Amino acid sequence: MKFPKILTSALVLLVTGASALAQPAGLGRGDDVITEMSQAFRRGDRARLASLLPLARGHALEPWAAYWELRSRLQEAQPAEVDAFLARWAGSYQEDRLRNDMLLLLGQRRDWQRFAELHPAYRMGDDREVRCYALLVDHLRSGGRSAPAVAEEVKRNWYSLREADDGCTLAASELYTARALTAEDVWRKARLSIEANRPRPATAAVTIVAPDLASAVGELNASPAKFLAGRATAPSRARKELVTMALVKMAIADPEAAAAQLDSKWSVQIAPEERNWVWGAIGRQTATRLSPNAMDYFGQVTRDRDLSADMLGWKVRAALRAGRWKDVYAATSAMDEATRNESGWVYWRAKALLSGAVAPGAADTAAATAAPAEGAMSAGGARATGRASDGQRAEAQRLLESIASPRGFYEQLALEELGRPVVLPARPAALTLEERESARTNPGLSRGLYAILMGLRSEGVREWNYATNLHTSGGMGDRELLAAADMACQSEIWDRCINTSERTRGVFDAVQRFPMPHQTQVVQRSRQIGLDPAYVYGLIRQESRFITDARSGVGASGLMQVMPATARWTANKIGLSGFRPEQINDRDTNITIGTAYLKLALDDFQGSMPLAAAAYNAGPGRPRSWRNGPVMDAAIWAENVPFSETRDYVKKVLSNTTNYAALLTGQPQSLKARLGTVGPKDPNFVEPNRDLP
Repeated sequence: MKFPKILTSALVLLVTGASALAQPAGLGRGDDVITEMSQAFRRGDRARLASLLPLARGHALEPWAAYWELRSRLQEAQPAEVDAFLARWAGSYQEDRLRNDMLLLLGQRRDWQRFAELHPAYRMGDDREVRCYALLVDHLRSGGRSAPAVAEEVKRNWYSLREADDGCTLAASELYTARALTAEDVWRKARLSIEANRPRPATAAVTIVAPDLASAVGELNASPAKFLAGRATAPSRARKELVTMALVKMAIADPEAAAAQLDSKWSVQIAPEERNWVWGAIGRQTATRLSPNAMDYFGQVTRDRDLSADMLGWKVRAALRAGRWKDVYAATSAMDEATRNESGWVYWRAKALLSGAVAPGAADTAAATAAPAEGAMSAGGARATGRASDGQRAEAQRLLESIASPRGFYEQLALEELGRPVVLPARPAALTLEERESARTNPGLSRGLYAILMGLRSEGVREWNYATNLHTSGGMGDRELLAAADMACQSEIWDRCINTSERTRGVFDAVQRFPMPHQTQVVQRSRQIGLDPAYVYGLIRQESRFITDARSGVGASGLMQVMPATARWTANKIGLSGFRPEQINDRDTNITIGTAYLKLALDDFQGSMPLAAAAYNAGPGRPRSWRNGPVMDAAIWAENVPFSETRDYVKKVLSNTTNYAALLTGQPQSLKARLGTVGPKDPNFVEPNRDLP
């Protein structure tokens, strides 16, 4: 195995300083033992792990070998064995990983004393279930008199988990019994789960608040229409909630039917908050279908604060499509502070203020629940005039300034809204020898890169992220992150180079964040077929992070993540004779086919970069449908893409493209110029590649 020079020197230090036990005779020797142990761990072969462990002594990745062996039998391991492991590998990712695993096991066993002993040294801090167990332990130790902040944190963690888990469900149940969580809190979790098509966590929530009705969740989830037809009334709070959940479930498949049920029968029987939630669910579903009726349904909501964050997000999107800026402002006002401060909602809130459709004096706080209709009186007696007031322009400028930078899609749009082009900042001061040496001798970084280069990418990425994560003990500052990113760049581990550099806050190294490996091949091929090389780089960065052997869960391969069927079609289309499926993993062939497909998609969508990017990610049929409707700013169109993955993809590809263009040309750039507008296909335009897969 050939390692880059910078990594080889780091590993020499790592291996020679790793242990007083016997060292392998040469660097890389024993890698086959580690590889075999990783495979044995995946298949649960405890005997093989035990027999191989002695052969891994002294290897650079010995901590992984020891972790796999003990983790495979953690259920039966004695506390002394666990403590010995934690002491032997103190400070490492593997120590904290095993502590995480042990804390989950102790929570499931309800061994709160041992949990309390181990938890204070837990550094990772990113496991919500462990956090819920820890909050529950605090609650129990307080004699059931938790601070309100404990209940709020449990609720946030519980709501964010899509599947049922023991820790947060147990903590929520205990806090509900102690009256620290309300019935409304618990029912909200059930509704969120039903809307996400997760009946198990919905049932778990209902079991907390109405155990005798928990079996009804399966019934309403299987057939909401049948469930509702079998009930004439909803006399109790619990039964009103079940009706609400059934209507929400119905809205997923048939929002119009849910609206008809709500209007004709259930609206007068359920509470206003429940009614608002159902209208929000109906509005959300119609908005994801890009229906012009979405705002009519959202208009039935009497208090936006009753809606979930996802519903409010889709209300903003529907309002953007409809050009209803006052509703954009109202929905962002109702968001919780953390959501409202996300760059996208900050940008659209500023645009709403600049539109002149928001009445002067409209509340600019999270407590604002609705903006007045155009021409209507605001709470202060002012009317929307069609012109932004001086105060609104000042507030919009403040909002835009708070996010403006080259860092991302909305940050770049904010720059341009302020009248500035996208210009990359000067590179930070060069790293010192001491800073490079500190990264080079960091055991976690070296082990992470070693594992990645051995083919243990999952393990390597987790260890690398742990070593660089700002939440770990001590953390890394910007200069340390730049040095770590540089180490990954020099080793050509481009995904760690990019992701690590992106964590810096006070500095921005564009060369690290937007590397250009394979530049001769990418630029030459792009220009040969009339593609902007910056667009190709922007797409590759999002597709694979320049991992040449990347393979997606659906079978896409290589730098440009080309599907086998797409590769065959494209190779035939461009006359690439003798193409074989396995060639898609060859770098140059992957670039040839990927760029050709992207150009064909771009031609089919009349040069629209946003539409072609969506086609590359989701197939051409969907953006052909999504473009129907009014002509709109492509930023509004991109925000309304129904698939969250494709929505994020389009924005990132275009933002990446803008920064790559700045690097390749050295000139100021415009994201808005690349976005343009999106609308229905020109009826006179004949798509040259209608059979584009």
